[in-house]
Amino acid sequence: MLSKEIKTLVGKEIKLELKQKYVLNGILLYLVSTIFVTYLAFENVITSETWNSLFWIILLFVAVNGISKSFIQESPARHIYYYTVASPQAVVLSKIIYNLFLMTILSALSFVFFILLMGNQVVNVPLFLLALILGSFGLSSVLTMVAAIASRASHNFSLMAILSFPIVLPLLATLMKISHTALISTDWSGIGGFIIILMTINLAVIILAYLLFPYLWRD
Repeated sequence: MLSKEIKTLVGKEIKLELKQKYVLNGILLYLVSTIFVTYLAFENVITSETWNSLFWIILLFVAVNGISKSFIQESPARHIYYYTVASPQAVVLSKIIYNLFLMTILSALSFVFFILLMGNQVVNVPLFLLALILGSFGLSSVLTMVAAIASRASHNFSLMAILSFPIVLPLLATLMKISHTALISTDWSGIGGFIIILMTINLAVIILAYLLFPYLWRD
């Protein structure tokens, strides 16, 4: 029953996104223009450390812009309707899954545009792609849950930044360490612990969202 609700809600999110193409187009424009401006500013002087830092900073801001709308576009009347036809767990998990799809696409596009404009600094591509997947998972789950909390505070998204900072900071620090290794070496040794940390953070956020969102949903 839960899986059927999640599938239906994810389909609704996709249809709504396709209907409101200006939202996705705005995010893509922000992504491309930011990378292009970065290219103009750092042309011929970029190092692997700078490349790595700029990539994750831009991806973080793209994630915030893309995921913060998760609960904005839902009217109070629609929230009431969802409350009557679907479980709160299905609602939050469907949001996380959809945002994971969105973040995976945006992460892949960011990587492609960075290679085209800033050059390919990545030595270990499989490791970097793994960091992208785990990072997309972490950012989508953290920011979705925080966006839900912010939406209950009269859409106060300054609160979103405050609440997400303690979780996003260690997530980004771990991602940057993994991706830094991918930029300088093909060796996978020594990064197992960082991967476990990322997976633990992602799992913990999913469990918290599953357990706590029903109480937030009833408010």
